Amino acid sequence: MTKYDLKPEIKIKNVLDGFNGFTAIADQLLKSVQEKSKKNIVLAIEGYPGVNYLELKEKLFPLLAPCKVIDADEYAQSVEQVQERIKDTITNDRVFGVLSQYTIDQFYPLDLIVKAKEEIASSKGLVVVYGMGTRLICQPDILVYADLPRWEIQCRYRNEHLNNWKTDNLDEDPLRKYKRGYFFEWAMADREKKKLFNKIDYLLDTTNKGLPTMIDGKSYLEALKQVARRPFRLVPFFDASVWGGQWMKEMFNLDPNVKNYGWAFDGVPEENSIILNFNGTKIEVPGHNPVFTNPDELLGPKVRWRFGTNFPIRFDYLDTMQGGNLSLQVHPLVEYAQDTFGIHYTQDESYYILEATDASTIYLGVKNGTNKEELISDLRKASSGEIRFPDEKYINIFPVKKHDHYSIPAGTIHCGGPETVVLEISATPNNFTFKLWDWGRVGLDGVPRPVHIDHGEANILVERDTDYVLENLVSEANDIFEDLSNQEGVRTEKTGLSDLQFIKTHRHWFDEVAILETHESVNMLNLVEGTSIVVESVDGQFDPLSINYGETFIVPESVKQYKVRNTGEKKVALLQAFVRNL
Repeated sequence: MTKYDLKPEIKIKNVLDGFNGFTAIADQLLKSVQEKSKKNIVLAIEGYPGVNYLELKEKLFPLLAPCKVIDADEYAQSVEQVQERIKDTITNDRVFGVLSQYTIDQFYPLDLIVKAKEEIASSKGLVVVYGMGTRLICQPDILVYADLPRWEIQCRYRNEHLNNWKTDNLDEDPLRKYKRGYFFEWAMADREKKKLFNKIDYLLDTTNKGLPTMIDGKSYLEALKQVARRPFRLVPFFDASVWGGQWMKEMFNLDPNVKNYGWAFDGVPEENSIILNFNGTKIEVPGHNPVFTNPDELLGPKVRWRFGTNFPIRFDYLDTMQGGNLSLQVHPLVEYAQDTFGIHYTQDESYYILEATDASTIYLGVKNGTNKEELISDLRKASSGEIRFPDEKYINIFPVKKHDHYSIPAGTIHCGGPETVVLEISATPNNFTFKLWDWGRVGLDGVPRPVHIDHGEANILVERDTDYVLENLVSEANDIFEDLSNQEGVRTEKTGLSDLQFIKTHRHWFDEVAILETHESVNMLNLVEGTSIVVESVDGQFDPLSINYGETFIVPESVKQYKVRNTGEKKVALLQAFVRNL
């Protein structure tokens, strides 16, 4: 078992203290109300989809004693109207939709906005308006933003039968709920959130049920600015899978009662959270928020110019130790992703082998001479249950070793094999995997896992065959690498990804200290060998960050240069990913 921090925090300096619990939060909000020299005060609580407003209505609002409470949803279009409007975005597919460009104002009819404003104006005293789109129906005197991470929302879909916004879908398939969130709600909510960062009076953290925390808006913005100027870790989360393994459970001290852990996400800002420690008050918010507020400092101007406020690199773990094969899959080509799903770039990725046994393998590319029509025909027969897909006829299987690195550009058929721990390094469109064959399994919910052979057929490149893979996509641990470092005691190797992919990776081996550059890009790193390191500033601009084996961390581009010191007894290897300078 290694040390692995499951709840990393970021200590924020030179800010006000926060507020813990409903009573302290209510007292502070009432203090702000009393400071307003008006008889009629509007307190707006704008929120991200998934916020538990029932809890706020039961435990916070009574402490505020408002004369009126207004649910913004009641002045939006009806469930039926919203569903009809977005049906082309949501589609009938269980997994895939089309990324929408909707904004929240498109769902609030003018006559209902007028009605809401008249109702608010006629009220005497404190009016609380809550929900998504509050700014459309009121001019708040006090604006609170209630936030929570996307992973928490997904857990609520599964475990609390959470509705999506403007739906009656409590018992709907969680995959369909996630699809609606990803393709419709979250993008719309993020657009609204970006408009409000500089306007909020308070940030309300609603992640932990029954334990809300709050910080003033100025301190919150200062915290996000500090995050964008220092190395930090995201809060990891772990999930089971039909193919999941046992390695992470032991290495990361996870719940031993869970059957398996197939996934670990500790490098996906749009899904993960960050914990901001304001003098003891801990505020947990989406990891993407500092990207929204400080994109140049965090991503770097060149990366921001190419990707906007999308964080382009993702790290996660795939654990099949004592588990099974992943699904045979392919990712969309760029033009297909743009034309079909409305996304700007695709999920190019790579598999870095973190742990392996003699039985570890990877499925990568098709065999020389593969006929695409025959391949697709057999995939369809397997999907309908007519045959077991003859993977040995079509797909390359390679044995893998610790520290091998395999590039997987879009269009390449691939699949992780058993008895392997993979550090997956990929671009961040993370909802676009076309399963082709899933070994006849059903999901953890007992429902057959969806396959998308039509999508796959349009994207499989049979020219990614054995010869191509061996020449272009394989970087083995025992290969002879050029040493890119000029530092004594440091060896830097260029390992994966292929030249078709925008992510570049370097592996740094050293016994004592290495000085690293950000390469004009945000960096994402993982300690893939050794026990512990400390990341230090070369000029005292940030406090040291301790990192243990297997932990992923982010270094903003604004840091420019940083020192990494080995604090363990064995040589370390640090894998660094950044956006290549084209």
